Amino acid sequence: MNVPFVDLRAQYCSIQNEIQCAIEAVVSENAFIGGKYVQSFERDFAAFCGVSHCVGVGNGTDALHVALRALGVGPGDEVITVANSFIATSEAITMTGAKVVFVDCNSETYTIDTRKILEVLTNRTKAIIPVHLYGCPADMDALRALSTKHNLFLVEDAAQAHGATINGTRVGCFGDAACFSFYPGKNLGAYGDAGAIVTNDESLARKCRMIANHGRIEKYDHDMEGINSRLDGLQAAILGTKLRYLNGWTENRRMIADRYKLFLQDTEIVLPKVFHGAAHAYHLFVVRVKDRDTVRKRLTAAGVETGVHYPIALPNLKAYSYLGYRPEDFPVATRFSSEVLSLPIYPEIRPEQVEYVCDITRSAIL
Repeated sequence: MNVPFVDLRAQYCSIQNEIQCAIEAVVSENAFIGGKYVQSFERDFAAFCGVSHCVGVGNGTDALHVALRALGVGPGDEVITVANSFIATSEAITMTGAKVVFVDCNSETYTIDTRKILEVLTNRTKAIIPVHLYGCPADMDALRALSTKHNLFLVEDAAQAHGATINGTRVGCFGDAACFSFYPGKNLGAYGDAGAIVTNDESLARKCRMIANHGRIEKYDHDMEGINSRLDGLQAAILGTKLRYLNGWTENRRMIADRYKLFLQDTEIVLPKVFHGAAHAYHLFVVRVKDRDTVRKRLTAAGVETGVHYPIALPNLKAYSYLGYRPEDFPVATRFSSEVLSLPIYPEIRPEQVEYVCDITRSAIL
């Protein structure tokens, strides 16, 4: 049996007629940049997240960069984030001219270890970016208390966490702003690059919109130099169509994750965990195994596609050698980078495929 890591075509086929109608509507109206389809999606996604404002941008990296810049983060500032994430998180910080400061991850949830943040706080610290990694919410109660006490901005990196919740409240509501990616493989994915910033701060939303649109609100009225990062009408229409299905897809992901846990319990495999009261969105189903690379090769030989997210902790990358970090400065993230293995998970995966993956995984670790 062959089990792909993700099957975007299966999702497309399930809603093909609606997607085609959405695309045709945009094309027939020439609503390619701005317009009602972008406005409609921004309104609907803000409501989905439980916030007042959504600003569509070109991608998730730009969402982080624009949000930080709108908050006034720049040269001379420091921004704290977690040592295990995709480079977009830290890259967006340095794009503002600020210095990225890494903190190790929690050994159970893989999100930022809030206990370590105080060790790296300085009078130059301006913001914290927790990452809801793999779809698992970070400990936002602790982070909000800490950011409030030390007068820091809190920006959620929710690129992998569409629909994740904490005590019933969706991520995106807990910080000054939250940033989402709609890269095609995400839980809510476009058919190209796209992203969004959500916030309850009207002034911040306006500033984000200006920065992302060449520093303007009106066509030639530029209050500042900005960048060109806009959600286009085609992607907005596609995302708006798919948003109607996101709750159901998220529940499917959770049921699939439960099935994995059932069939992989009582093994040496370390299964995903969440904080009390949190609900995982399972963008990825990440386990930890000894001799990960050998296990992965055995799965590949049996027709099971897997992923590794991520094989090198951020501070250990060549890109950050100038910061002078050592792998032992981040023992948890460094060790986990050689153990994490992402198993196939997507709403359309069949129960027999999940069981097959589990059977092969169990035999591969013996």
